[in-house]
Amino acid sequence: MHHALEPYVNDSRTNPEPHPSTRLIEERRAAYRQQATDRRGTPETMASVSDGVLNLANRVLKTRLYVPPNDEGRAVVLFLHGGSFVLGDLDTHDALCRRLARDTGMRFLALDYRLAPEYPFPAALDDALDALRYVATHVDEFAAKDARLVVMGDSAGATLIAAAAALTRDEGLNVAAQVLIYPTLGPELVTDSAHVYGSGFLLEIDHLRYDYEQYLGEWTVHSDPRVSPLLFENLTGAPPAIVMVAECDPLRDEAVAYAGLLEHFGVSVEILEAKGMVHGFLRMGALVPEALEIVDELARHLHQLVERNDS
Repeated sequence: MHHALEPYVNDSRTNPEPHPSTRLIEERRAAYRQQATDRRGTPETMASVSDGVLNLANRVLKTRLYVPPNDEGRAVVLFLHGGSFVLGDLDTHDALCRRLARDTGMRFLALDYRLAPEYPFPAALDDALDALRYVATHVDEFAAKDARLVVMGDSAGATLIAAAAALTRDEGLNVAAQVLIYPTLGPELVTDSAHVYGSGFLLEIDHLRYDYEQYLGEWTVHSDPRVSPLLFENLTGAPPAIVMVAECDPLRDEAVAYAGLLEHFGVSVEILEAKGMVHGFLRMGALVPEALEIVDELARHLHQLVERNDS
């Protein structure tokens, strides 16, 4: 584990967070927002940041569009935040979107999708699907009309992006790339990394499983690939992928397995592994300055991928 993380991780072991079942959901969300502020570092300055909405069928979802000072007009990135399907919003991942927008020269459109337990499965996935379809067919509302579309998600958001990209692969949406940042690929997966890092490394597997229960509600079919994307039977034609994993993350092995599944079906995949890092590290610039260097590296790979697709 990275030396800068050791004091923070040791403190979390000495003073563990209470089990989520013992806390009100609004209390947890407020704590998550504060944690994001404490860890993020100094947010990058944008040319403009504008809050808006997507008017989808029977619902209106909040969005935030980031235009970097070095906007190349090359692409717009539809971004879904993490938070175990029950936490997170436009503010918790604001600094990450800003840094990635600056690094890539791409516009970022962050989506405030519906959260459980108020809106259980498949509400969040429906939001991801409908937002993807809308942005793909209305790119000129967010960027130049010839801009490419990239989809990206963090943790639970990456899970939604993976499923949405797979489910729409035959719809001609021309998604240039999917970027999956330490996704969770199902509620019942048991891997070596989950065994080794499942407790005491900032992401507690038993907490995540509880949140899956809130997310799935009355839905009990965990073998549904919309819930467990590792169980998709065909991913042929899915967008080229970048999969970011952290060495000390219980979700590492399942993300690597999903990258392998994509490769099996002929999808171009890059795996980027951050040595010594834990789940959520990309938003820990205030704790680990090297985390920002890895954000920059991820951005470089994305820029190169879109550039190759354009050539």
